[in-house]
Amino acid sequence: MSDAPTPVDPFLLRQLRTETEARASRVQATSSTATGAPEELREAVAGATGGLAEELVRLSHDLAEHPEVAFEEHRSAAVLAEAAEQHGITVQRGAHGLETALRAEVGRADGPTIAILSEYDALPGIGHGCGHNIIATTGLGAFLALAALGERLPGRVVWMGTPAEEGGSGKELMARDGAFDDVDAAIMLHPFTHDLADSVFLGRRQLRATFTGITSHASAQPFMGRNALDAVNLMYTGVGLHRQQMPPTDRVHGVVTDGGERPNVIPERAEMLFYVRSQYPETLRILSERMDDIGRGAALMAGCTVELAWDESPPYLPLRTNQPLALSWNRRYGERGHTVLPPDVLPSTFAGSTDFGNVSYRVPGLHAMVGISEDDISLHTREFAAAAVTPAADAVLVDATGALANVALDWLCDDELRRQAAEDFAAAGGALDVSTYFD
Repeated sequence: MSDAPTPVDPFLLRQLRTETEARASRVQATSSTATGAPEELREAVAGATGGLAEELVRLSHDLAEHPEVAFEEHRSAAVLAEAAEQHGITVQRGAHGLETALRAEVGRADGPTIAILSEYDALPGIGHGCGHNIIATTGLGAFLALAALGERLPGRVVWMGTPAEEGGSGKELMARDGAFDDVDAAIMLHPFTHDLADSVFLGRRQLRATFTGITSHASAQPFMGRNALDAVNLMYTGVGLHRQQMPPTDRVHGVVTDGGERPNVIPERAEMLFYVRSQYPETLRILSERMDDIGRGAALMAGCTVELAWDESPPYLPLRTNQPLALSWNRRYGERGHTVLPPDVLPSTFAGSTDFGNVSYRVPGLHAMVGISEDDISLHTREFAAAAVTPAADAVLVDATGALANVALDWLCDDELRRQAAEDFAAAGGALDVSTYFD
């Protein structure tokens, strides 16, 4: 018997890399032709960003050295708030009903309002394996660079520290407390292995299936029992068989969280937890209904009852990218020497989920991706956590901060860009009632 798991063959990863490079060589991402912000203001933002660079890198490394998981980011939130306060900014701590959420504002209350978001929760046992130390500092840095414009800022900028992206749906909880009610657009960025403005993020729901049977002696009187673990097995198998009929935009993965206590006792209780993902709100709802059917069928076959509990934390909707904002990102990040990949160049196989999707169905949104590592390093690993504090990542952090600030400035300064963003948002379906969509 082997003393190690079967090695993973990296062929497919290499092949996807080859295909991605080939597609990227044939096409180029479109850049914005909007008027955008005046050069004078953009140069002022660039100067402010340069002045913040050393501080932002130091802050990023500090967050990386002290990772905190969802809803427990007390030190991280305090460090970020103190950094803003040292620049004369008033920060609301414990914003929108969450102890580790932050909010600050600068600019004119009578002008258009754009929000810049920061995430800073880490992964258990891994640390900042999703690079949230970079997300936190670029969001704060862009806000501070815009704040430095003072009275020249032609609108209002809101900075939000948003806890618990890794499973807790912090942005949705904040949204339900009114965080985005007075916001017209929202932007942020995320470290990755490639530069992208428009990428696929799947919607995600959680399903906990709890089966209840009848306990009995597993050897002497098994016929007197109803095995809840059998129901779990049947549901797991049913989901596996359903994958043949699932579209490639769907994902389901689950674990057994309770399978009984002793082999000689037929389990009267067994439980599974699934993550259910899809690329569109409509297909996520369809897949959810199918999961309900499979769970009820498994219970019926095993002679058990089942409780199907959806979304202990609020669901994540798929990401909807606002195209005019994405084009503005392509231009401003491109000005710093980065080549942003066009949509559909990178296979949608590389798709996770984010609670920023919920924001993007409330207001026009941008969730740009910035490459900080080689593409053989996966998110949610210790290797990516290490990549997030390299000199290469530090350089990206500074460039991305400046680009993010200038996208916000373009949007605030350019009436036509705001009109285009609003039209694109309406054409994509407009605002969705996120909190009741799956009811």
